Amino acid sequence: MGLNLAQKLIKAHLLEGDMTPGSEVAIRIDQTLTQDATGTMAYLEFEAMGVERVKTELSVAYIDHNTLQTGFENADDHRFIQSVCKKRGVRFSRPGNGICHQVHLERFGIPGKTLIGSDSHTPTGGGIGMLAIGAGGLDVAVAMGGGAYYITMPEVIKINLTGKLSPYVSAKDIILEVLRILSVKGGVGKVVEYGGEGIKTLSVPERATITNMGAELGATTSVFPSDDITKAFLKAQQRENDWVELLPDADAEYSRVIDINLSALAPLAAMPHMPDNVKSVNEIGALKVDQVLIGSCTNSSLFDMLKVAAILKGKTVAPNVSLGIAPGSKQVLTMLAENGALADMIAAGARILESACGPCIGMGQSPCSKGISLRTFNRNFEGRSGTADGQIFLVSPETAAASAISGVLTDARTLGGEISVDMPESFLINDNMVELPASVDEAKNIEVIYGPNIKPFPSSDVLGESITAKAVLKVGDDITTDHIMPAGAKILPYRSNIPFLSQFCFRQCDEHFAENCKAAGSGIIIGGANYGQGSSREHAALVPLYLGIKAVIVKSFARIHRANLINAGILPFTFSDAADYDKISKDDILELPDLRAALSAGTQIRLVNKTKNEEYSLLCPLSDRQLKIILAGGLLNYTKLGE
Repeated sequence: MGLNLAQKLIKAHLLEGDMTPGSEVAIRIDQTLTQDATGTMAYLEFEAMGVERVKTELSVAYIDHNTLQTGFENADDHRFIQSVCKKRGVRFSRPGNGICHQVHLERFGIPGKTLIGSDSHTPTGGGIGMLAIGAGGLDVAVAMGGGAYYITMPEVIKINLTGKLSPYVSAKDIILEVLRILSVKGGVGKVVEYGGEGIKTLSVPERATITNMGAELGATTSVFPSDDITKAFLKAQQRENDWVELLPDADAEYSRVIDINLSALAPLAAMPHMPDNVKSVNEIGALKVDQVLIGSCTNSSLFDMLKVAAILKGKTVAPNVSLGIAPGSKQVLTMLAENGALADMIAAGARILESACGPCIGMGQSPCSKGISLRTFNRNFEGRSGTADGQIFLVSPETAAASAISGVLTDARTLGGEISVDMPESFLINDNMVELPASVDEAKNIEVIYGPNIKPFPSSDVLGESITAKAVLKVGDDITTDHIMPAGAKILPYRSNIPFLSQFCFRQCDEHFAENCKAAGSGIIIGGANYGQGSSREHAALVPLYLGIKAVIVKSFARIHRANLINAGILPFTFSDAADYDKISKDDILELPDLRAALSAGTQIRLVNKTKNEEYSLLCPLSDRQLKIILAGGLLNYTKLGE
């Protein structure tokens, strides 16, 4: 039996474990990336480890999230990251150079290499045949220090693409169709691998759009083969020597195969408030639109921008629409300026935003009250835009541009004709906004600069014999990291200040959550299915840790968040019987007796509801390594113990 592409990539980097789906494996990491919303904490953790120099082949820190500077906090964090990078051997991508995933794809990603990043959309690198995985900042810090990265060996789903996209139908519509089929839970514990004759019609930017939004499936990662199309892209980036051919074996097997005929796809949109709430644009109808935003790590490539410029050329944005466009990198923005496409956008009435994440992370451009905003982004979680009642739709660049002109949600196929965009034979190469680290000798004299907003991350204690605590919160299904630890312009600047940040924790679900936790002294959270989906932000674990949360008991977890809870020393339990979820009420006093012994023995965990005099059974499957981490009180404690 042959190997599929995902299995080949894992096998080539396997350090520990066997490749049986469901078992834990350790893989060697070649590259890491961080961004500034999660990077400050990752580098604080790296500094705490006492490692003098990063040990990866390449590590890059990007400044792309917290670029709106309304106070000193973001600028201080950037200065801290810059100084750590200079001293510890990390390349530093300055603000304005672009979005981490777009720049990494252009300048640093290499087929066949492993990459983990402190951002859930790191799987963008799968568009050029990388094994690229989103992770918590502490996992990234460990990898930078030379440690292995541990994952559950995934099943591999094949998406078999046939046919060719029709005019005005795009890669965004492909991944929206996959989300419609699989849902936001359908990729958990799986890698999504793309194949079939249809992939030969897709450029690297289109492939990267698809792998980028694989994060919304909950998948470990997504990956395309590295073929002649990949080679042409890398050659245009003057990186042809980085190319290697990577293909699955002809007799490779998959846990499931899904066939999608590209020729049959129509323009799609994800409706509020979930990326899998997908309908066709025509089915939704001509909704009046208040705002259109084009960009993000999903759709900000030169390929996407040229299509948008072609649609806007000679037109004017509708009077009722605010159109914002954020090119994904300095390379993209400069090339748009040089070929005249940027002038076409500006002439049409577009507002040109900086090359950064911006409104995708809630950093500006919030829509009006109850406003309908069409976005080429990857997430439309409730409140993420910065407007609590904003109605966010996820669409393709073609749909976005056509709708900006008409003023209503529009099927771009009504424009007629066809947009022809050719990828350049050579991109403009200018890496002057990427700072190289100091030499080992020079680094000895470099001081790491800490600003007053940077506070120590919370500590955790060795796990006790038992836990008794109040159920301080009960929430339903599909709780996102935005629910747990919101983003946005008012909150993101405090990502390196856990005590201040704590007042915003779960505010969308319970505005008194932080005060209740502090009053209780410790607590347990009860949740539904797919708890913790969305971002890789470990703040969604570190802030609850600071507030005294000892355990989270749910029907099921999202992959990255469960790993972050373990790393923080918070116990992640699932109900043996999901019906027991309904039996627990907020404020019930819960006891987990004989906990250390039960975890060590690998037996089911008893949960005693002392308020209702009931008892339930919980599961907490842990590998030997994860058990040691939990018993030690978290990954940092475990690492300090020299395990």
